[in-house]
Amino acid sequence: MIRRTFEIIFTSFKMALQELWKNKLRTFLSLFGITIGIFCIIGVLAVVNSLEHNIQNEVKSLGTNTIYVDKWDYTAGGGPDYPWWRYVNRPSPKYEEMKQIKERTPSAKYVAFKIDAQDNLEYDNNSLSGINLYGITEQFKDIQPIEIQNGRYISDAEFDRGSDVLVVGVEVAEKLFGNVERAVGKLVTTRGKKLMVIGVIKKQGKQMIGGWNFDQNVVLPYKFARNIIDERRSDPLILVQGQDNLSSKALKDDLTGSMRAIHKLTPTKDDDFSLNDVNDFSAAISQAFVSLNIGGWAIAALSLIVGMFGVANIMFVTVRERTGQIGLKKAIGAKKRVILTEFLLESAFLCIIGGVIGLTLVFLLTQILTGALNFPVYVSVNNMALAIIICVIVGIVAGFIPASQAARMDPVAAIRSK
Repeated sequence: MIRRTFEIIFTSFKMALQELWKNKLRTFLSLFGITIGIFCIIGVLAVVNSLEHNIQNEVKSLGTNTIYVDKWDYTAGGGPDYPWWRYVNRPSPKYEEMKQIKERTPSAKYVAFKIDAQDNLEYDNNSLSGINLYGITEQFKDIQPIEIQNGRYISDAEFDRGSDVLVVGVEVAEKLFGNVERAVGKLVTTRGKKLMVIGVIKKQGKQMIGGWNFDQNVVLPYKFARNIIDERRSDPLILVQGQDNLSSKALKDDLTGSMRAIHKLTPTKDDDFSLNDVNDFSAAISQAFVSLNIGGWAIAALSLIVGMFGVANIMFVTVRERTGQIGLKKAIGAKKRVILTEFLLESAFLCIIGGVIGLTLVFLLTQILTGALNFPVYVSVNNMALAIIICVIVGIVAGFIPASQAARMDPVAAIRSK
């Protein structure tokens, strides 16, 4: 039985190739709809999935299981229930609140404070403008990992003393000093103060959602940064990472109580702070990409319907050309299901050939886009498997009526028509 099944499959595949070879142009034009349909579906899925994967990785780089305590809500953006001017009037996070959060929130594993400002960075006769100066506390690195390519990171003692040191991004090092290796040990000037470069941050690449963009910015101890940056105008931020195996929702609930106590809010007063969960950003991004995927499927569905009619046309012609052969098979004992299976498999194989052409075009597209964009575009194994499954389904649907027609033929009438 198994051997017979393999014989039918092999025969159907061989006939599909013969059909393609015998009438190349006709078959190709008929399969063109399948090719374009698969190209649209898998092309859109590949680009969208790659883009989503890249953005989700950037979101994860903001810190896993992390809450950003800020006056601004990063997702709400105001609205009639809470207009934007009420956000403006909220108090900004303060360095002292970071210490109180540590004391009041047992679910918090790491707590860090950040201020920043834009200014020039100078070395000899070279000057870079628009550089973000991030003033951070010790545990920032535990929440937001910073890998050092050359030199070293800021030590705990330097954080405590507020030493005049900093680590710079790789692009800053290249533009200011000519190359990364020359950066460590150099003195740079910003806002009238000299600081020593002690390390260069490992290259991260361009980020699509902003993020920290360490490649083009610098990091220095908070206690030094507050001497050259006006904290009230520096977008201060508190970062809180939860304990291991603790959900961000539990951390958020705990933090809400802590912040209300720190701000001395009565039960009738609204929160005057926002707790922005990194996991919420990830969920919002996933939801946004659902619409893009639906759009790709809608475009591809039209091409697949057109391709389905093209494959059905091939199979009707094939059945008519092989009428005598079908009659002989039935005369020597071939059952209806065998004839039906052979033609359905042939139809499916024809669609698979069209799908393979579509996948080849998608692969070429991914190579072009990978070179043009700042992140790799790829076709996943799941998407390739999906393409084959779609081709098989389309082939069976398109070939069912012609295959049924062949299976129901009267052997005598079929042989006479030869």
